[in-house]
Amino acid sequence: MLAGLLFATHEAEDRPGTLAATLPFAAATLIEYQARLLIACDAAQIVVVVQRLTPELVGAIARIGKRGIAVDTVRSAAEAEAKLHPLARIVMLADGLVTTGSIVAAMAGEGGDALLVVPRENAEPAFELVGGGAAWAGVALIEARRVAEAATMPADYDLQSTLLRAAEQAQARHVHLALREVERGHGIERQGLALEARGRSVLAASMALRPSWFDRFVLRPLAKVAIPAIARRGIDTTAMMAVGGGLGLAGVAAVFAGWAGAGLLAAMIGVLSIEIAGALALFRDEPGVGRAGQIATLVLPTLATLALGHVVDGDSGELTATLLALGAVVAGAIGERAAGATRRRGWWGGAPAYLAILSLAAIAGVPTLGLAAVALYAAATLGAAVEGLRRG
Repeated sequence: MLAGLLFATHEAEDRPGTLAATLPFAAATLIEYQARLLIACDAAQIVVVVQRLTPELVGAIARIGKRGIAVDTVRSAAEAEAKLHPLARIVMLADGLVTTGSIVAAMAGEGGDALLVVPRENAEPAFELVGGGAAWAGVALIEARRVAEAATMPADYDLQSTLLRAAEQAQARHVHLALREVERGHGIERQGLALEARGRSVLAASMALRPSWFDRFVLRPLAKVAIPAIARRGIDTTAMMAVGGGLGLAGVAAVFAGWAGAGLLAAMIGVLSIEIAGALALFRDEPGVGRAGQIATLVLPTLATLALGHVVDGDSGELTATLLALGAVVAGAIGERAAGATRRRGWWGGAPAYLAILSLAAIAGVPTLGLAAVALYAAATLGAAVEGLRRG
């Protein structure tokens, strides 16, 4: 059983009377964001250590509970011990920690006691020092007996630090955090304005987790520029996705009207807008919007590809471009299904990448060559994905 242990004890440094855990973050509060990361790891229970229950904290805890997970508040190690299952594996997140789901998931998959650490010389001031010239980076996996050990200590000890020391004395394994993750926003933050900036960094960094060349060379650089501006202005995710979808459909219509290059370029811009809106939806906990975006990024390139094949053949009576378009769509669709069940490789294609290739080919005046290239690329991706499934 996996459980989560969160802390809401420190006040915000720039907002007296406000707990750092209840500072606005990801369209909710920081502690709700932390809870979402734990729920994504299949945590069955969350225990929140508090010193006082503010109205903002009560509201945040109530909203977490609505996600179908047991949430308990405690004030001491003894109370936490009574709430936690004695055989639970506990993912502990530091008060004020900002991080990504991939980091929490990796730590949740560790065995025994484990501490996420960075070299002491590279540590932020809020990172607590541990042994071996390291500092704790805010995520730990501990056994339930560490909470029982902490319960034997004086009640006025800081529970977070006490648990950290208990794990260290039990020779918890040190899992080193890549320093690039700190640069991408991972850290402990208890100031409102700085937390907003760190959140934008984490959101942009989430785009870096995608392995494909298209995400690396096209989407990620664009997201680094666009996401901070979008988040700063509070642009609605649904509205942004609607604009992207409308632009994509207008592009498809333009292709049908004979403006292949301009139409495909418009469709490409629409898909990129939807991709960025989808990342925002995930960050803001809007799963319905995110799913709609995933569907749109598959449907729009499909429509654009079929439209291009139809227009290129035109009234000539030939079916070469149409057959290439159909082949690309079928191979791409099956390849997408197969790739979702195995580990993606960086060179593999995807619907946005295929659309980008078609756009360049149409602008260069060789749409048929572009359709042939995409069909071959989709077939190669499908073949590699199937081979990956066989080896798996």
